[in-house]
Amino acid sequence: MKNNRKATILNAMALNKKTQFSPLEVRLADFAKALSHPARVAILRVLAERQTCVCGEIVAVLPLAQSTVSQHLKDLKELGLIKGEIDGTRSCYCIDWNAFQEMKNLFQNLLGTLDEMGTKNGCC
Repeated sequence: MKNNRKATILNAMALNKKTQFSPLEVRLADFAKALSHPARVAILRVLAERQTCVCGEIVAVLPLAQSTVSQHLKDLKELGLIKGEIDGTRSCYCIDWNAFQEMKNLFQNLLGTLDEMGTKNGCC
C-alpha cells in the first residue's frame, strides 16, 4: 500500500513536470516515445506496407505474443499514430497519415534547428 502511494506521487510529479514544456515539445516527445520500441517501428512498417491490416496479420509477422502486439497497438493508437476498428473478434488498424505528417514535420523542424545551431557552434 505504501509503495503504491509513493509510485502515485512520483507519477504525478513526473506528469506535472510536462506542463513546464511547450505543447510542441510534449507532442514531439510523445512521438519519440512511440518510436522508442522496435516492435512499434515494425508495426508501423507493416501497416505502411499493407495500407490496412488485421491484428492477426501483424502478430504473424512479428516475433511477439498476441498480447504484446496488442499492447503496442494500444500505445500507438493512444498517441494517434494509428486508427483502429474492432469488429467482433477482428481488429483492423491503419496509419493515421495526418498524425504521421505532423510527426514528420515536428522531427524535421527539430533536427533542422539542431543542425543549424550545431554548425554555428564551435564546441568540441
